[in-house]
Parts: sequence; C-alpha cells; structure tokens
Amino acid sequence: MRIVVGITGSSGAIYAREFLKRCPGDKYLVVSKWGRAILKDELGMKEKDLEPFITRLFSDDDLTAPIASGSNRIDAMVILPCSTSTLGRIASGIGDTLITRAAQVALKERFKLIICLRETPLSTIALEQCARLSRDGVIIMPISPPLYFVPQTVEEYVGGFVDKVIHTLGFDVSRGWRSQDLE
Repeated sequence: MRIVVGITGSSGAIYAREFLKRCPGDKYLVVSKWGRAILKDELGMKEKDLEPFITRLFSDDDLTAPIASGSNRIDAMVILPCSTSTLGRIASGIGDTLITRAAQVALKERFKLIICLRETPLSTIALEQCARLSRDGVIIMPISPPLYFVPQTVEEYVGGFVDKVIHTLGFDVSRGWRSQDLE
C-alpha cells in the first residue's frame, strides 16, 4: 500500500511519529514549515529523523513531486496532525503546497483521505469544512484516543489512536471494544 503522510503545524507530532513507525506499507512523507516546528518543539526531532520509517521524504514546496499528480497511483493519504488552516485550504480547493495539492489529488481521484484534526474547541467554520469534506468522502478523525482498553502509559494512549488510524486504512491491527466476545 502506498500512503502519503502529511504532518502540519498542529500540536500532536507524537501521533505522527508513532503512525510512521507502526503503519505498514510504503509511506511518502511531507512536512509543512510549521510541522517541522512542531516536530522540533514537541519531540526535539527533525524530519530527517523520521527517514528510517518512510520510503521517501518530499518537500512541501515541491509541487513537481510525483504525489502531486493523479497519474501516479496512491492508495491513501493521512494528514496527522492536521491544522485547521490546512483543513480550510483543502476544503476550499486550494492546493498551494504539496500537502494540500496531494489532498486535492486524493479528492479528485477518490483515493482514501484521512484527516486527523488536532484542535479543540472547533469553530463553526471548521465544523462546516469538516462536514463539506466528509460529504466528499474524506474521513475526519479528530485526535481522540480510545480509552476502553485502559491505557497505562502515554505510549499506550497514543498507540490506541494510531492503531485506529491504521485500522481505518484497512490493516488489521487494533483491538476493538470487547473484540474477544466475537471469538
């Protein structure tokens, strides 16, 4: 599976790092200017530190990258975390960066697009943008980790949400609520 991953300037870089570590498949990473700032501020990392977990790193300024074209098949795009600014540009059809252009490609080509919004509270404008994108098939996943398995550490807490995103992509990795009762 080919997955484009965007990291934008909203708090929650730990979720992106864990997603890149845990998600199978070929991952093509794009980090926005503010995403780089969040990686540095929250994790003391640079985007280069994520290279062991990805297939390729692209610059957010590179609109000539292959993921900017619908002629190159991808299976999914995940923006984690996604800022409300990026959400607004995608919902408005603006593809002025590689992240927003790749999202436009995902929309027009009907590739799976998952937006992991890390913001609270949400303004009415952001809620309307989420609804608009949801009607177009985008999966909106506010970063809201499940607690039914009673996480004991921050890593388990983060992992619970990351597993939910990976499961939404179609991989069988997360345990569901009372999943043992299905056996």
